[in-house]
Amino acid sequence: MSRRLLKLLSFLLAGALVFAACGDDSDSDDASSDTTEAPTDTTEAPDDTMAEPTMDIVETASAAGDFTTLVAAVEAAGLVETLQGDGPFTVFAPTDGAFATALEDLGLTAEELLADTETLTSILTYHVVEGEVPAADVVTLDGEEVPTVNGATVAIGVDGETVTVNDATVVATDIFATNGVIHVIDSVLLPPA
Repeated sequence: MSRRLLKLLSFLLAGALVFAACGDDSDSDDASSDTTEAPTDTTEAPDDTMAEPTMDIVETASAAGDFTTLVAAVEAAGLVETLQGDGPFTVFAPTDGAFATALEDLGLTAEELLADTETLTSILTYHVVEGEVPAADVVTLDGEEVPTVNGATVAIGVDGETVTVNDATVVATDIFATNGVIHVIDSVLLPPA
């Protein structure tokens, strides 16, 4: 409740300062320089407040809309509570298109995959790294093997602007949640047999 009140007060204060800054331009040079500084300062506070995540990893993935298969898999494997926990976690999240391609390559239907909870859990935990690792840190891991929650490692590669996790390419980064961060990948990671 106090967090919500703080956001509201920040917004109202920013609005008041913006309106004050839009006052009469015929004021002295000192007043003019003060009004140009006020919007810059107040613009940062609402942006920072608005950028603060309010949903956990599962809620964030659900709200994004392109992770319906991933969310269904997390639910089927019984991992929702884990991924809603304190974390923090870094999730390399395959899109629905990535899951469709993987299912086709494996010769499975979504229903068959969701029914095999042991395999599903192994695959899903292979996409999760303990700790919050933003993109700025991921790019420093070129050539490194990073341990996953599954117990196996993934290989991070960086080639210019392209970042890979095993054979998957990272296509979007830094989707922050209250308990970690999501990086979007274009294919499903399969753990070693």
